[in-house]
Amino acid sequence: MRVVMHVDLDAFYASVEQLRRPELRGRPVVVGGAGAPGERGVVSAASYEARPFGVRSAMPLSRARRLCPQAVFLPCDFPAYRAASQQVFRILDAYSPLVEPIALDEAYLELTGAEALLGPPFEVGRRLRDQVKRECGLDLSVGIASCKLVAKVASELRKPRSLVVVPPGEEAAFLGPLALRKLPGCGPATAVRIERLGVHTIGELAALPQPLLAELFGQFGRVLHEHARGVDPTPVVPPGDPKSISRETTFDANVLDRARLYETAQALMQDVTHSLRGHGMAARTVVLKLRYEPFETESRQTTLTAPTDRDDELARALRALLRAHLDPTRPVRLIGAGVQNLEARAAQLSLLETRSGGRAALDERLDSLRDRFGDHAIFRGVRAGTVQKDFRRDDLDALRGGEP
Repeated sequence: MRVVMHVDLDAFYASVEQLRRPELRGRPVVVGGAGAPGERGVVSAASYEARPFGVRSAMPLSRARRLCPQAVFLPCDFPAYRAASQQVFRILDAYSPLVEPIALDEAYLELTGAEALLGPPFEVGRRLRDQVKRECGLDLSVGIASCKLVAKVASELRKPRSLVVVPPGEEAAFLGPLALRKLPGCGPATAVRIERLGVHTIGELAALPQPLLAELFGQFGRVLHEHARGVDPTPVVPPGDPKSISRETTFDANVLDRARLYETAQALMQDVTHSLRGHGMAARTVVLKLRYEPFETESRQTTLTAPTDRDDELARALRALLRAHLDPTRPVRLIGAGVQNLEARAAQLSLLETRSGGRAALDERLDSLRDRFGDHAIFRGVRAGTVQKDFRRDDLDALRGGEP
């Protein structure tokens, strides 16, 4: 019988801040802002002391301040979170050769066939949870089940420091009484459509005829039906080659200045191309993401005639998207740049692109300087005043010992 563990560090960013600043322990801490009233952005993490006031992740910082003005508001410190995450993942690696990072604070472990070596699943979960607390000072919630989906629901059920094991054959009974929105993949819009049928729990969803769900949601309806019954054959796999690479940033104040938007987009794309070359890949599709006030998000993309990893070519395509789709009358709160349709960069790629030796050498020299002195050590053109504010796919590769 298959055994899958899902682990999730509780209030990770806030917990790291409380760990390294003892005076914050026991106090409400909100991570995601620099502490200035009126600063833009969203909550990245809220300590459990802040949650009784209604503060939650992804909430606008302005609302979090109104709900809990006595909280300590701190900026994200990703070098500290990456270091803490790597410490935890070193422990996870000792429990399974198959660890799938989902984020800096979350992962799946495949434990099938390991009981003779590690012991019963509940004991393994308790031992891991206690080891992370003892060696890293962080609280971990653990869910164990026969598949990834049920293990994830289990780990989130009784946070913090939860340990929930769902025995084989009891998946549907475990999920049945839970609210629809506890089911991974059943977001607010999907839940509203299902609730119109008089369905409010996962068990009631499982009881619906599969053809009805297929009619309402297509292929996703069939997946919903399987998931509601606790069926999820998805394997636990370490990260392979990325399917896409993107960067985005939220401005501290709405931006109408076209020059600043172009500069920021170019800086983000340089970070993307650096990562792209680091993975030995080239991209066919360039993606622009814009979020306008009040909270309207648009995504536009263009496909190139040939794959490339060149700074100048991908930046040129991004600028063309901006010229075609940026509404100069609407304030922008978030901008993102990305690439999709990735493929391994063949040795002859430079010939296919008529790539100039000088420009290729410049790309490589800039990569070398960034690898040595940091992502934002050097830029083409004018340096934008914004930085990446979330974890990146490269961080997940680094957790598995790969090279970003």
